[in-house]
Amino acid sequence: MSSHRGGARRVRAGEVGLEVIIGGAGPPLVLIQTGLLAEECAPLATALDRDFSTIRYHRRGYSGSDPVSGPGSIGRDARDCAALLTALGIDSAHVLGLSYSGAVALQLAADAPERVRSLVLIEPPPVHVAEFRSVNAELQREYRAAGSAVALDHLMGIVSGSGWRDILDRQLPGAREQATADAETFFATDLPALLTWTFTATDAARVQAPVLYLGGTASGPWFAEVAELITTWFPRAESVLFADADHGLALTHAAGLAVAITAFVADR
Repeated sequence: MSSHRGGARRVRAGEVGLEVIIGGAGPPLVLIQTGLLAEECAPLATALDRDFSTIRYHRRGYSGSDPVSGPGSIGRDARDCAALLTALGIDSAHVLGLSYSGAVALQLAADAPERVRSLVLIEPPPVHVAEFRSVNAELQREYRAAGSAVALDHLMGIVSGSGWRDILDRQLPGAREQATADAETFFATDLPALLTWTFTATDAARVQAPVLYLGGTASGPWFAEVAELITTWFPRAESVLFADADHGLALTHAAGLAVAITAFVADR
């Protein structure tokens, strides 16, 4: 059952109502929303619309989807994605996870391998890196002490520097306001869910889909470690790195990512 709001469509996916944007034509490719920036996958979805039926949706607590109730969970996010596919009458799809949602995509591919035709991972979160966990624990403490606006400014300053507002306005108009509105969900729900998520080689062994890893050469040592881990878990995984791209490559290199994804998914 669904309803429409502007260009988006609200779909009842199991117990939750999710805001969904469907475009293009071709085999289904679902783009799971990352943390914080609800529209970060939008440019990539547009670039992929020529070759795929793209299914881009907002997770619980973001934009027009239902608010979050109870603690966050990577497993629950994965079940929401599977429920959305069921609600749309799709048995299986190509699945793309970006940063935070790379964890969701991995969990979905392990828990419901029959639903995932191929798995595209764009720099999944480096939860196995001690320094990453330490920085995010600090952000959680700051959020609890000073609120989501202060924590948001700190986080975005780490990612993009003090001029992050101007950068975000230029790269993705409207995203700054949406991120401010959704920051409470990110810090209260997503971060705790991510920091309590565990995924091991045993979990990876349950993944049956072919895997593509996409990243940037300027994303730093945390994501270099993630790339190495993905290769260890999935020895047959393909990997494409974009020169001089950083962790914001879904916004800065959408066209190149789309070319790599289309070539990888062909005939799968």
